[in-house]
Amino acid sequence: MTESSPASRPAHFDPRGWPFFWMTQAVGRYLRKLEQHLKREGLDVARWRVLMSVGNRQLGVSEIADLAIVKLPTMLKLIQRMEADGLVQCAPRASDARYTDVSLTPAGQEACDRAWTVANAIYQTVFHDIPAEDEAHLNDVLKRVFERLG
Repeated sequence: MTESSPASRPAHFDPRGWPFFWMTQAVGRYLRKLEQHLKREGLDVARWRVLMSVGNRQLGVSEIADLAIVKLPTMLKLIQRMEADGLVQCAPRASDARYTDVSLTPAGQEACDRAWTVANAIYQTVFHDIPAEDEAHLNDVLKRVFERLG
């Protein structure tokens, strides 16, 4: 702990000195911006998460739910809608038919490419002048925070 993160909340607590404040603010702003841009492509953040998680591989529904930080029943419904929309195809896993594997259809791959273009444009806008070592350090710190929350 640093001196800016005491064990008990001080009388003059400023949330802007709390790392979780900035993490949630940054993610919230990013997701709002992403949602605005994806909407122009006929997509939303939930579908973007599935498209980016699956990419060029097959993943199980529970694996996608974990990567997308979505509860399994919610993910199942989303994947069913995406299958009906022709973006993904589902098949029983060859090694264990109790599991369903998901892969992108050609239309899903095209949507994934459009979604990547949108997300990458936001990334470039935000990180274009941030040195690579700062970005790597940010990733390292966030990974450690994530692991400690586990």
